[in-house]
Amino acid sequence: MTVPRIDTETLRRLPKAVLHDHLDGGLRPATVVELAAEIGHTLPTTDPDELAAWYFEAANSGDLVRYIATFEHTLAVMQSREGLLRTAEEYVLDLAADGVVYAEVRYAPELNTKGGLSLAEVVETVQEGLAAGMAKAAAAGTPVRVGTLLCGMRMFDRVREAADLAVAYRDAGVVGFDIAGAEDGFPPADHLAAFERLRRENVPFTIHAGEAHGLPSIHQAVQVCGAQRIGHGVRLTEDIPDLAAGKLGRLASWVRDRRIALEMCPTSNLQTGCATSIAEHPITALKDLGFRVTLNTDNRLVSGTTMTREMSLLVEEAGWTVEDLRTVTVNALKSAFIPFDERTALIEDVVLPGYAAAL
Repeated sequence: MTVPRIDTETLRRLPKAVLHDHLDGGLRPATVVELAAEIGHTLPTTDPDELAAWYFEAANSGDLVRYIATFEHTLAVMQSREGLLRTAEEYVLDLAADGVVYAEVRYAPELNTKGGLSLAEVVETVQEGLAAGMAKAAAAGTPVRVGTLLCGMRMFDRVREAADLAVAYRDAGVVGFDIAGAEDGFPPADHLAAFERLRRENVPFTIHAGEAHGLPSIHQAVQVCGAQRIGHGVRLTEDIPDLAAGKLGRLASWVRDRRIALEMCPTSNLQTGCATSIAEHPITALKDLGFRVTLNTDNRLVSGTTMTREMSLLVEEAGWTVEDLRTVTVNALKSAFIPFDERTALIEDVVLPGYAAAL
């Protein structure tokens, strides 16, 4: 039986939820060019199309460290109140235009203080920009709910400060916490005190793990630190020696059985060498094995992607159906860091009717 092809416009209209998307990895190329000119920052090129191509090419190195280095230019234009307000507002509007109805945006406030803003001022400014974007999106008839995840950079010494900020602003738009940055050599357990503080204060958190580093990073994130979700987690398959047979190791079983969500980012994983192709990306096998898989963009500018594009790639290259896309969208909302009633309302009133119209 031939599965009918899903056209791009249908995919764009489908309601989407994204849990793993970095603010400083999703700027508009034209915005980077304009803001860089205002502050005198030198870019590889001042042509927006060429800059977008430069990002995509640089990120396709297969090297996570080089991938992360591409953020030099986006961060350079996000050091002022004006830059943060604009990029946060545009972030929301771009997601709304892509059919996203719920998003969690993550960023590390410590990376936005070179222009003199305090950590608190960074958080408050970003929240102001996000609120402006949500108001404009709602007025345009494309409402999107955006929550914030504050990140600590795992290779630096301000993770505890970032965790304290998440506690302080949890009633002002911040819904959770994460640690980001180079995984290899910087295990999650190095920041156990921060995670213990978050647990005491009832603040949920996810942890980047199982991307550049393997099973030990996932084990630490889940069993030592207590993460409710895993950022990427593609290398969890190392605990499933036979994917076809579906025989799980103890860690993989724990993750699946306790519905710990995997924030998977196919294009990004190809760029950093964690997967060889969309067709063979672990997201499909893990979905079929019943893991709580979610689909994400990671960094839209750096990866040259959108949620619509990620969906399209899985449909075209991995044989996904609309039902598969609905599954990962509902998975994301079930694991979102917002209250249960809000998650339920989005699933029942927005997502399920939206997918029913496409089936």
